[in-house]
Amino acid sequence: MNQRDLNRFKKRLLEEKAELEEKARQTLNEDMQLDVDDLPDEMDLASSEYAQSMTFRLRGREKVYLEKIDKALKKIEEGEFGICEECGEEIDVKRLDVRPVTNLCIRCKEKQERREKSFTEE
Repeated sequence: MNQRDLNRFKKRLLEEKAELEEKARQTLNEDMQLDVDDLPDEMDLASSEYAQSMTFRLRGREKVYLEKIDKALKKIEEGEFGICEECGEEIDVKRLDVRPVTNLCIRCKEKQERREKSFTEE
């Protein structure tokens, strides 16, 4: 992979990281505050708690994605970005364009999914 592509991926990953961190700050500052006095009845309270729960679930998924971003950025710094962790082959740039945090080439990812599918069917 050339340096221009690496710089492009690094920039994109850093932008995604900053966006996710901003959402996390916003959640802490705004979404965690549940004022019971603003909710006139139990239905409103339940609805608000459900919405808050969904927000936290989304933020949990974003936390996992943030960890993947950090791992990808570390790989860029170490010169290992874009290398499949399974077979050691280079991951196609088009695949990285779609999912820059991927750690498997398409062939190894498909193999992994087949293994997972056969495991769940047993």
